[in-house]
Amino acid sequence: MNANASPTAASRWAIVISGGVLMGLSLGIRHTQGLFMQPVTSSHGWPLETFGLALAVQNLVWGLAQPVTGLVADRYGSGRVLCLGILAYGLGLYLMAQAGGPAGFIASHGVLIGIALSGTAFGTVYGALSRIFEPRRRGWALAVAGAIGGLGQFCLVPFVQHLLAGAGWQNAATVLGLLVLASLPLALPLRARVLEKQAGLPGRPPGASVRDALRRRGFWLLNLGFFACGFQLAFIAAYLPAYLLQHGLGLEQAGTALALIALANIFGTYACSRSAGLWRIKHLLAGLYAVRVAAMLLFLSMPVTAASAYAFALVMGFLWLGTAPMTNELVLRMFGLRYVATLFGIVFLGHQVGGFFGVWLGAWVYDRTHSYEWLWIGAIAIGCVAAAAHWLIDDTPLAASDGPGLRLVRP
Repeated sequence: MNANASPTAASRWAIVISGGVLMGLSLGIRHTQGLFMQPVTSSHGWPLETFGLALAVQNLVWGLAQPVTGLVADRYGSGRVLCLGILAYGLGLYLMAQAGGPAGFIASHGVLIGIALSGTAFGTVYGALSRIFEPRRRGWALAVAGAIGGLGQFCLVPFVQHLLAGAGWQNAATVLGLLVLASLPLALPLRARVLEKQAGLPGRPPGASVRDALRRRGFWLLNLGFFACGFQLAFIAAYLPAYLLQHGLGLEQAGTALALIALANIFGTYACSRSAGLWRIKHLLAGLYAVRVAAMLLFLSMPVTAASAYAFALVMGFLWLGTAPMTNELVLRMFGLRYVATLFGIVFLGHQVGGFFGVWLGAWVYDRTHSYEWLWIGAIAIGCVAAAAHWLIDDTPLAASDGPGLRLVRP
């Protein structure tokens, strides 16, 4: 393909499908970790806090690694980052199945898979799509890839349930690792990278772009809002099954709730991505967090039944990962395209710090109180803070998002 040529219709679909499938596998396997909790802790005789700590470390490592993988993708292309992330994911799942003690489990499930997620999830995929597609097609690309990723997450829930029931959790983790490794060829269509700098910013180093971002209050408010998102999603994904089991529902119903979150996420991610081109993104994000708060308050005020759990899962699922493409687009509009993966990675670190506390505190509080009530209260409180923070963001562009000096090459 010519360096200055736009992707053809066929290649556009190949690119977004590849990105969507990679996200579906990466995030789908992570989405099912709540189903592994009881089998893993029961087979090893570990307290819940051990599993929770591994998940918390995974969230934190993912966040710490994301700015680094983002910078590598911005400078050398997303294809290399995706390939290394896929290899690390497969190895991490295999070592997780072989771990005999807490240290090995935390090193594999926490550290290695955390690094792998930074190279295979939306931080890298959305950055690649933002570079490959021109502005008029970018919203479509992010929306379709996000929807395909949501479909993958939905399909993985019953698949993992079947594996756990029929093969045990160690074999299930090994099978998932092989499935991830089989996706390695999907990194090839996403290997486009930026060759030239943006018009008006010749030779601009990444450090200068990062310093400009850190000087803006809006960048810190965006981090604060994404912290709340990470706290809410990590807590709900990890502990909603246990919360439902505690209130008398069965494992099948808990799994169905997770599947409904993934199903609704398909439509929610697409709708959020497309809405970013119609309304002001900071207002959309503020509204999203406000609706999440309302959904949690309503869920907690009602008796826990299968119907109420499924309704809550559908609402939260619709609002689940729609924050990611909108936040990526807001970063791009505020700071430009050249280092979008790096800057989104820094914002995403805030998301994962929130995820760390959502998972770790969930286990810590439950082991001491045998209740998740205080965690729900915390998720609601920081949701209110996130809604206010996004409303106050100054989203005035620092530099043009695109320019005539930008072109793409295939390395």
